Formats: sequence, C-alpha cells, structure tokens
Amino acid sequence: MERSGVRVLGVVTARAGSKGVPGKNTRLLGGRPLISYTIDAAREADVFNRLILSTDDPHAASLARDRGCDVPFMRPPALAADDTPHLPVMQHALTWLREHDGYAPDWVMILQPTSPLRQPWHIRESVDLALASAADSVVSVDEIPPHFNPMRIVTMDEHGWAHQLVGGMPLKRRTGRRQDMPKAWVLNGAICLFRTAVLFDPVEPSLYGDKVAAYRMSPPYGLDIDEPEDWATAERLLTGATAR
Repeated sequence: MERSGVRVLGVVTARAGSKGVPGKNTRLLGGRPLISYTIDAAREADVFNRLILSTDDPHAASLARDRGCDVPFMRPPALAADDTPHLPVMQHALTWLREHDGYAPDWVMILQPTSPLRQPWHIRESVDLALASAADSVVSVDEIPPHFNPMRIVTMDEHGWAHQLVGGMPLKRRTGRRQDMPKAWVLNGAICLFRTAVLFDPVEPSLYGDKVAAYRMSPPYGLDIDEPEDWATAERLLTGATAR
C-alpha cells in the first residue's frame, strides 16, 4: 500500500553464506524457516507498496516466493561476500527496479531475517516516525544495560594504562553512579529505513543521511541472531511464546 501517498519499499536481505550459523536464513527456527518470520511481519505490517528479496540463494528465493515476497532478480555473487556492506546491495536493488520496472520508491526499509522477533507494529511505527519527522532515516535501537554503559568502558594505551574510552579521560574523573550516567543505545539491526535520495547522494551516499531518528525497541524484540547462542535464545523465546 501507499502510506499517506508515500511509496515505501521493503527489501529482505538474505545471502547464502553465513559463518556464525551456517545456512541460517533458511534453517528452521521454531519449526519455520528463519526468513519466514521477517516476510510474514513485513506483509502483516501493511506499509509497503512493494516487498522484495535480495539474495543469491535459490532456496531462500523459493521460500520467499511461497510466502508472497517478490524476487525480481538474483543478487550478483560480487555482492554476496562475507564483507559486502548493505550500501552497494541496496544501490543494486534500487537501480535494478528503476531500470527494469520503472519503480522508484520514496523510502526503503532493510529487513534482515536475523531479527525474527521484530513485530509488524515495529515496522508500522518506524514508518510513521519517519513520515512524521524531518528525518533522513530511522534506525531501531536497544537500551544498553547500565553495567555496559560506554561511560564505564575503558581502553588501554601502549603501556597498559587504563583510560576512559569516551573522551580518553583518566578514571578518577569517571562518573561513578549509574543514576548520573546518560542513557546509551545500540543499533540492533531490526529496522533500517531511509529516504531513497540518501542512497544515491552524489557527495556522500549512505543508508542514513544527516538526520537519523532512533526508534526504541524493548527487549527481546531487537534480538539479532549472529551466533549459535543467539539462535538458542530465539528458539527458547519463540517456543515460550507458542506455549503461552
């Protein structure tokens, strides 16, 4: 659909290779392929006038089509390496859609299958946040527990002496009380929504632009599956949800 006359494209990204959890995008989690959670949430959110998959994996492509997600192209191998960033992947997808389908959305959302606990309302609320603000992009964040606040993190110099990571100040000047520390947030990867224009900025193309709005998510919805331990956590949470 078009939300307030604005075209929003959803792009599920699922390359074949994965070192932390081999084959994770198509592996069964809670009895369903991991990729299905993201596709189903995106469709239920009802904010995209087009939802596609960018992949080099035929199995993922087949699963996506079965769940109503378009697979207009297969991703080139050069854009499916371990170290390939999202920027060229998105540029390839948007360029392909423009040149082959004449389609140019106003906004684009990256939807990674590694966030299976992301819910349809998270997607809707992040789009609403983008449209209600002057943001160039919206990213989802989790609050960092006080024990891991950046104000408590130290770095070591070449002599092994500890200094505060933030500002390089001596430890005697650190903020001691948790209540006195500013809250800190970390990107969780569940939501990355940006104006198409920033993707092709002639000076500094990016996924963010200059004005980035933070969409706050509460645990455990922002869980990102990167390692086997994350998979086990997601399995436990999903099984518990099913049991309830």
